[in-house]
Amino acid sequence: QVQLVESGGGLVQAGGSLRLSCAASGSIRSINYMAWYRQALGRQRELVARITSGGDTNYADSVKGRFTISRDNAKNTVYLQMNSLKPEDTAVYYCNAGVIVFTFRGLYDYWGQGTQVTVSS
Repeated sequence: QVQLVESGGGLVQAGGSLRLSCAASGSIRSINYMAWYRQALGRQRELVARITSGGDTNYADSVKGRFTISRDNAKNTVYLQMNSLKPEDTAVYYCNAGVIVFTFRGLYDYWGQGTQVTVSS
């Protein structure tokens, strides 16, 4: 019913920047929160940044001051601007959203398919 499609991943040198985008589509009444998670090889998935419908944000300590999350509510899209990238930022980045759909009551959690970010030293 709801699809999240990420884009913007790739290979970048340390110190460089990338911008990830995630567009939500489908039977969406409203989106409560949108977030980015990441999972490095052999590690657990971790929250990178989260933004509510009202614009409140929170970040993992490891990315504070370097990454910025934003969203366009009219386009149901969330962005992650990543600056001063480090090799330890290398991971698959996943988009996540809490969505209220037209068909059923309640808040449902959706995930994108992931996009690879690789930072070379």
